[in-house]
Amino acid sequence: MRISGEKLRRMMGFIPPTTFADGVCHLIGAFGNMGVVETDEGLVIFDIAVKPLGPKIFRELRKITDKPVKYIIYSHGHFDHCFGFAPFVEEIKEKGWEMPEIIAHENCIKRFKKYKMLDKYHAWLNKQQFSSIKGIEEVSAKETLDPTIIIRGSEKYTFKLGGLTLELYPEWGETDDAIWLWLPEKNVIFAGDLMVSHFPNVGNPYKVQRYPRHWALALERMLEKNAEYLVPGHGEIIYFKKKVRDVLSVTSEAMNFVHDEVVKKMNEGKWFEQIFHEMLDIFPDKFKKHEYLQPIYGCYEFSIHAVYRLYHGWYNTGNPTDLFPAKSDEIAKEFLNINSEVKYIDHAKLLFNEGKLQLALHILDVVIKGIKGTSLDKIKLLLEAYKLKVKILKRKAESETSFIATNIINNGANTLKPKIKELKEKLKN
Repeated sequence: MRISGEKLRRMMGFIPPTTFADGVCHLIGAFGNMGVVETDEGLVIFDIAVKPLGPKIFRELRKITDKPVKYIIYSHGHFDHCFGFAPFVEEIKEKGWEMPEIIAHENCIKRFKKYKMLDKYHAWLNKQQFSSIKGIEEVSAKETLDPTIIIRGSEKYTFKLGGLTLELYPEWGETDDAIWLWLPEKNVIFAGDLMVSHFPNVGNPYKVQRYPRHWALALERMLEKNAEYLVPGHGEIIYFKKKVRDVLSVTSEAMNFVHDEVVKKMNEGKWFEQIFHEMLDIFPDKFKKHEYLQPIYGCYEFSIHAVYRLYHGWYNTGNPTDLFPAKSDEIAKEFLNINSEVKYIDHAKLLFNEGKLQLALHILDVVIKGIKGTSLDKIKLLLEAYKLKVKILKRKAESETSFIATNIINNGANTLKPKIKELKEKLKN
């Protein structure tokens, strides 16, 4: 069952500003959450949103307080947490204030360098992953607000401002440069993306390695604080100690479960396909049903990939045929030498009618990749295969809950539409 658009927006961080913890803390949502700690000496900002939404969070903050920003902390180096700084820098220059200290982990600096090296690739990649969100512009790390205070390794960093203690803990989880903030005087944790309001984004199909086991350990360390408030990187504040404990505990338990079960099956000598489908069968109901583990962005299926990738190389089938594979279109052509395109299309239709959508896609790809010739009959067959594939992909997207998976499926369907149009024009001529 697909989640409603409004609920998805709230879970992703598009939420009204909230003040809590005796008026000392604020949350301003704009795709990624911006946390604010307000003291008599100035403000501490925890994450500063995506670039296009920087002006929005700046306006919302200035409706609440006009105090100068003294510190900006990056929970990690992803574009939706540390690129919305421009309006703040402009204000500082206009008012002649001192620039704030920028705090981040040393791996965040490496991340920015990687983004600059792969600038065009990441622009393409993020367009794919976030294609359904309007207003998210092309991402670039050409301009960054670089750290002035660098946390190294796993060492805790502590500082004080306006009578408040701010403790920063480096972790691995969604990234290797993650930091969470503990405010002991107010019992508040700002978690960044170590906590979100849905299944953790671990095993993202487009992105580099995530760390499920380290993620679980980070959440367990948060549990030790017995916090009253937990501010996620996306979504609404979690209130009250009991609720905070429940959410941290069940998420940590889920991460440990997927890690330990995949490792167990690897030790049994199983290859990825077997592990993946066995894991689908044993996912506990208490995780499936928990409100904070719904597959809205990340999902359980992706997390299985994350653990396997952490410990295994690219050869993941155990079948020597896959060690040096032939081109997929050449393989498809050989299949079509055995049987006709019509047979494959008819069988794909049969599978589609039986609800076996994934199998139908595999069968159709034999026609799409292997069809030879430019006769009208061949064009008609290819057009039929494309149209059926779009229909199947749309059906799959309708039933998919993961934001990322939905975008991947819809993008795949959309790339076929120009090809369908081109084939129709050929038939007219």
